[in-house]
Amino acid sequence: MTKMSKMHKRVTCSHGAALALLALLPIAQAAAQTAAPAEPAPESLQLQSVTVTAQRRTENIRDVPVSVTALKGDKLDVLVSGGDDIRLLAGKVPSLNVESSNGRTFPRFYIRGYGNTDFNTFASQPVSLVYDDIVQENPILKGFPIFDLASVEVLRGPQGTLFGRNTPAGVVKFESEKPRLNSTEGYYNVSAASHYTFNAEGAVNVPLSSNVAMRVSAVGQHRDDYVDNYSTPAKTTKRGELDGYNEHAERVQFLYSKDGVTGLLGFHQRQTNGSARLFRANLIKKGSNTFADGTNLDQVVTNAQNDQDLKSNGINLRLEWDLGGYKLSSITGYEHIIGYSSRGDIDGGTPTGPGFIPFQVETNGYISNLDQYTQEFRVESQNTGPFNWQTGVYFFDEDVTGGSDNFDSTTFARTSRLVSTQKNEAWAAFASATYNLTPDWTIRGGLRYTKDKKEFRTIEATNVVQIGPSSVEADKKKVSWDLSATYKLTPDVNVYGRAATGFRAPSIAAASASVPITVADAETIKSVELGIKADLFERRARTSFSIYDYTIDDQQLTVVGGNSNVNRLINADKTKGRGAEFDFEAAISTALRMSAGASYNYTQIRDGSLSVNKCGACTITDPLNSVGRVVIDGNALPQAPRWTFNATARYGVPFRDGELYFYTDWSYRSKVNFFLYESTEFTGAPLTEGGVRVGYIFGNGKYEVAAFGRNVLDQRRITGAIDFNNLTGFTNEPRQWGMQFKGNF
Repeated sequence: MTKMSKMHKRVTCSHGAALALLALLPIAQAAAQTAAPAEPAPESLQLQSVTVTAQRRTENIRDVPVSVTALKGDKLDVLVSGGDDIRLLAGKVPSLNVESSNGRTFPRFYIRGYGNTDFNTFASQPVSLVYDDIVQENPILKGFPIFDLASVEVLRGPQGTLFGRNTPAGVVKFESEKPRLNSTEGYYNVSAASHYTFNAEGAVNVPLSSNVAMRVSAVGQHRDDYVDNYSTPAKTTKRGELDGYNEHAERVQFLYSKDGVTGLLGFHQRQTNGSARLFRANLIKKGSNTFADGTNLDQVVTNAQNDQDLKSNGINLRLEWDLGGYKLSSITGYEHIIGYSSRGDIDGGTPTGPGFIPFQVETNGYISNLDQYTQEFRVESQNTGPFNWQTGVYFFDEDVTGGSDNFDSTTFARTSRLVSTQKNEAWAAFASATYNLTPDWTIRGGLRYTKDKKEFRTIEATNVVQIGPSSVEADKKKVSWDLSATYKLTPDVNVYGRAATGFRAPSIAAASASVPITVADAETIKSVELGIKADLFERRARTSFSIYDYTIDDQQLTVVGGNSNVNRLINADKTKGRGAEFDFEAAISTALRMSAGASYNYTQIRDGSLSVNKCGACTITDPLNSVGRVVIDGNALPQAPRWTFNATARYGVPFRDGELYFYTDWSYRSKVNFFLYESTEFTGAPLTEGGVRVGYIFGNGKYEVAAFGRNVLDQRRITGAIDFNNLTGFTNEPRQWGMQFKGNF
């Protein structure tokens, strides 16, 4: 790609953002005009109000001045029916992408194109994952299975005032179902699908007294190894099968509520084992981004050991005191990784192929111990008047030990080891306020002061000559803020504007054989957003539309590979992002309900001084500098699709004593770059994935039987790569067909 074409992209996107801003007013006016039909809609056609806790209070989603999407109920159940992990959320809401080079562990999140491709054990991410009000900081913690959830909320844009850890891109917030005091109830959910995939999930809620209740929930998932593994490209000797998994997770919660005092105590644990990510040497056809000729994704050739294992647990305690005009809250969390390892064939083949493989690399990334403590104290007002506020303090402490081993793929003997530790302490004080200027005008604002410190050191280097110091420290103090205003055009239509900042503390990457410990300075973001949210046609439809523009200063970027298996951090002077997001949901009739979402995300690195090593086997489309390195100025961020679309439809009709229904869901993302540079081969092709479901609900709604399909088009795509001197890649999940049975009691 030439410099002229990159300049053309900048001009085009700038004009597009301006036009989108100008278009907002007529859209708002049109929504206001259509929001008051002559006659009320029947109750059966009205959508239920959606509440979220995006501002740490329960509010109607229409009143929150943040671009947010909530997944609840049937949508969540359908997505997890095939036993997929957290990556299933990719593309299911506007501006969200999720990927991983470690399979079911170590997911990487991107919102509005803004994320981090770092595969380092100590990596930080600009998208924060919060589970039951506890931040899950290390990427290994972020993959906890999805089960027995009340909702998933995706908050787009900086959330640095009310959420405490690394939220400049946004927050993905999980809320589990909570115990209920007055009912004994529960559910069970079992499914079986292709490749001998089995999924079993259930929960039971038991009141223990008038003031105490318990909820126990669990999930178990299994898939057989189904990919044939051969020892040579000729496939004459079969070594076994790969790509299966076993996983189970449990959660126990106790609720106490009496006289304005509420306590919620939760325990959770997870165990996972099976295959690590399958890397395939020379998977990509030279000069294209498609599969090499003769590729069979049900087969692989590898001479390395391939396995993955994870054990983790945690405990959280939330205490609340309702004092009438005030509410006091204490949120305590502890997360512990007992052990984690992921060992695989990074070169993707054997010395004899497939294709040319310049060197053999078998590695194991692992965490031998992680302890994370978090504590938040918060005070919030509960005034009936126009002014309300909340303020508090937050403390974070993490101590993690992990590293990487290299192995001889022939003897399986370890050839080198590098072990490091990181200690991270942070504390913050925050305050936020809301004021209703008039019945129609509301303003909100917040501040947060954060101090973050990291200490990193190498504690073992076997057969590795470390360059530079064996220990480093990094710290940062920063104030983040946000300011928003909401105006009610009608009782059902709100427009809002929001300006916000956020930051991510300095990050540290472990050393390797040729790279010293690298430190990336803190990154900061300034973001502006305009939006409209509306309930239309007497709540038969709900829609939201937002446009945004952000600038990241000193963005932390990850440089991987090039000509060796390395991972190092750099800072880009500036990164620009702009785009638009759209959500829509409607009850078309008593039988038909539909939803749709879309996003346009434009990102661009702006730093003429940055260059990276080029790959040896790919076709670079960026310019090279005088020393043969790739200039990345003007490139899009990695794993940042320009366009995403999603849609669902449900059609149900009475049948005998129940309901027969058809449900389908679809998602699309446009092409993505895998790395900081642009190349023909390391560009992920557009991906469309769809699901279908036919079910019957009977027994007064207590039982359901369904047949389903996931990725029904069986569209297989290369979703990531390893940047060595060959064209190693990995893919999305195959098509699944299955059956499911659900029961409630």
